[in-house]
Amino acid sequence: MAITAEQVKELRDRTGAGIMDCKKILTEAEGNMDKAIELLKQKGMAKAAKKAGRVAAEGLVEAYIHNGKYGALVEVNSETDFVANNDAFRQFVKDIAMHIAAAAPQYVKREDVPESIINAEKEAQKQKAIEEGKPEAIAEKIVEGRMEKFYSEICLLDQPFVKDPDKTVGTLLSELVAKIGENIVIRRFVRYERGEGIEKKEENFAEEVMKQVNG
Repeated sequence: MAITAEQVKELRDRTGAGIMDCKKILTEAEGNMDKAIELLKQKGMAKAAKKAGRVAAEGLVEAYIHNGKYGALVEVNSETDFVANNDAFRQFVKDIAMHIAAAAPQYVKREDVPESIINAEKEAQKQKAIEEGKPEAIAEKIVEGRMEKFYSEICLLDQPFVKDPDKTVGTLLSELVAKIGENIVIRRFVRYERGEGIEKKEENFAEEVMKQVNG
């Protein structure tokens, strides 16, 4: 079917992909905009995987502090200084610093989680499933699902992004890699919370941040 310039422009505006890529994907999707967006995401993640082995030693260190209560410092690497000055890259780094302050991840990726912690969590979840009356064989499968939830709570790349919970931080990173064309790595971070370790009133900081973002 014929793809119009208006369709190409809409897909480009919504995804940031190149004109020729938009036209090609729309043709493949037979003009279906939602399908085209999904195909672009899938291809973008494949491109990101190919770039993952390339050295990224440039980039930015960004800080985020919320009302003097919570703060985060993150290092995000790119392959070149040119990309480090890109507006989309800079915004991404700012967003990640804010996300870390809000969501309090403990590790960048699941490969960083010590094996002892993983094994302890698996055993705890297995015992919980057995106590719930599940047969051991079924309990093993239940543990797999619960471990995914565990990773989504403690690993930055597996967490739902605070400004768009339909995407994980890892998906957001893959989309940026596909758009910019360089390997980008969230290397490390630290998070501080005022009075951390001292017993105090529980606050929902993620909600507080979102009110500020949307307000």
